[in-house]
Amino acid sequence: MMDWDDAYQNGKYIPGADSYHDMWEVRSKIFRESLPESRCRTSISYGVHPREVFDLFLPEAPPKGVVIFIHGGYWKSLDHSLWSHLAAGPMAHGWAVAMPGYPLCPELGIADITQSIAQAVGEIGAQVDGGIIICGHSAGGHLTTRMACDDIALPYAARVRRYVSISGLHDLRPLTQTGMNEALGLDLKSAAAESPALKTPRAGVELLAWVGEDERPEFLRQNSLIANIWRGAFAQTGCVEAKGEHHFSVIDALSKPESPLTMALLAD
Repeated sequence: MMDWDDAYQNGKYIPGADSYHDMWEVRSKIFRESLPESRCRTSISYGVHPREVFDLFLPEAPPKGVVIFIHGGYWKSLDHSLWSHLAAGPMAHGWAVAMPGYPLCPELGIADITQSIAQAVGEIGAQVDGGIIICGHSAGGHLTTRMACDDIALPYAARVRRYVSISGLHDLRPLTQTGMNEALGLDLKSAAAESPALKTPRAGVELLAWVGEDERPEFLRQNSLIANIWRGAFAQTGCVEAKGEHHFSVIDALSKPESPLTMALLAD
């Protein structure tokens, strides 16, 4: 029998896993403090819930567009303010970066979080002109591909250049067999309803599925799954396993202007 709890356990298999949270917090604080107030706008409201806010980081010149980064935490933990430093890569190329927060399980369900993120995209798109790139990590990778599904009324969908899911989860049905489901509250029906791999991408979608090659096998499977199944649904898809990266290190590439991930994210 598959041990689904172990399949989705990341920290157990990453040396020094407990140090990452504090490192992200410090790096993000330093990054925010390095910017003038005019280029670092925090806690902009996009909804009525206290967590329905986003931070917006602006380059020195008028932005080419905006990268929207959606954080992970299995829909039940963490905060958008932990990832500010990841804005450095896109900003160096003239892009604004928006990082939305969202309500967490079990207060709300994953379907509600999906709608919150769609609402965030609408407010961010209203504030920043130009192209939109939507990306996210882990649970945020799920929310990224969820925004690309044709059953979501996504504001400014025509402006979205690509979707980049990093270590994303696209078939939620296995999560019904994990201990974390006490917070997520999924059954097979609701898990299927929020699984991008079981849905149809919007016409013209470009998706890049990116994962660290040293991640848990289930994350590798989920990454290749969405790229393969959406290719068959006529999306333009790519699939990358980043050499030497694990679930916690793979996103650090976004903080580096010339990293393969940043360059792929912003490719013309």
